[in-house]
Amino acid sequence: MTTALIVLAHGSTDSRWQAPFETLEQRLKARMSTPVRLAYMELCDPLIETVVRELHAEGFESIDILPLFFAAGRHLREDVPGQLDALRQEHPGLSLTLLDPVGQHPSFADVVVSIVAENQRDSSCTG
Repeated sequence: MTTALIVLAHGSTDSRWQAPFETLEQRLKARMSTPVRLAYMELCDPLIETVVRELHAEGFESIDILPLFFAAGRHLREDVPGQLDALRQEHPGLSLTLLDPVGQHPSFADVVVSIVAENQRDSSCTG
């Protein structure tokens, strides 16, 4: 079974907000053997529904969805599962797996601590 990965962000109408996610998608594509696509839950393109349909049309039978969220709030408990249920009905036999959000990964806090420490070192050198 061929599996693809969708990295899922909330979405915004502000293109400056979208830019870091697009950069992340390109960096992931360069490092991973698994096909990676960026999708948004709402407010901008490409929407998750569009990306799932495209990947399925390309022959992918299994798609993992990695939410680029800090935690599982209402969107990840209700809205996104609802979107995925509708897509499952539209594409019987397609496996869609919603992974835990990146913020719940054990390494996430360590990465944030490293970034904060680095920024504090930088600001103490300029002050």
